[in-house]
Amino acid sequence: MNQPQILITSAREDLRTEPRIIRVVLIAMAVTFLTVFVVLPLVVVFAQAFSKGVFAYFSALSDPEALSAIKLTLMVAAISVGLNLVFGVIAAWAIAKFDFRGKTFLISLIDLPFSVSPVISGLVFVLLFGAQGFWGPWLQANDVHILFAVPGIALATIFVTFPFVARALIPLMQEQGTQEEEAAISLGASGLQTFFRVTLPNIKWGVLYGVLLCNARAMGEFGAVSVVSGHIRGETNTMPLLVEILYNEYQFVAAFAIASLLAMLALITLVAKTILERHLDEGQLPGD
Repeated sequence: MNQPQILITSAREDLRTEPRIIRVVLIAMAVTFLTVFVVLPLVVVFAQAFSKGVFAYFSALSDPEALSAIKLTLMVAAISVGLNLVFGVIAAWAIAKFDFRGKTFLISLIDLPFSVSPVISGLVFVLLFGAQGFWGPWLQANDVHILFAVPGIALATIFVTFPFVARALIPLMQEQGTQEEEAAISLGASGLQTFFRVTLPNIKWGVLYGVLLCNARAMGEFGAVSVVSGHIRGETNTMPLLVEILYNEYQFVAAFAIASLLAMLALITLVAKTILERHLDEGQLPGD
């Protein structure tokens, strides 16, 4: 063990001033809490999904209504992640690399979906695009459908998920500073060349981290989508909405089968998040 590792280990040991029994009790409480509120619900979801056998499970997933919900969820997630990726990278680049008037206000706008209830954000779109909304009469006159259709679901999902990519990149890009970009520009590189050859390689793990969180939230969004979807069977129900409908209709196996897909997404997201956080903690060098 080299000298820096010895110092780190010694510092960690110095911080452990509590008696061993207290540390054991705290760890046991944390493990118990996670077991009761995280592990057991996941076990129940999968147990209920397979309670009538594998055939019933896959039969529920292959139902046309379930396939429509899965397809719609994937499509909306692809749209929202793609647009939020572009917005998040541009916003983070502007905030971290440049000084301009209104920067604080822009950061506040990015954080707005974190402080607004998803149901309220859905109602905002109803006020804008509904029959009695601001643009409702014009949309009806031109036979344009926003609410109770894919565009409305996509807009609501984009709103509640757009902070994730930007918020994953802003602190990372601020920490990296602007020295490498300034060096590239001084050597004759254009703005786009600097971005694609210097900035983007430095933030690639942060981009993947933000996309991962954005995708997980997009697929699991319920509140905002529930307001704007109209719950049209086989057309505007995403996976979370279909779970609620099937459960209320006492189709428990089908409901938990769809829920198990969302649970598997959560587990995959957790594993990928851990891997990406390890890359971010290790630091990034150009060309990593």
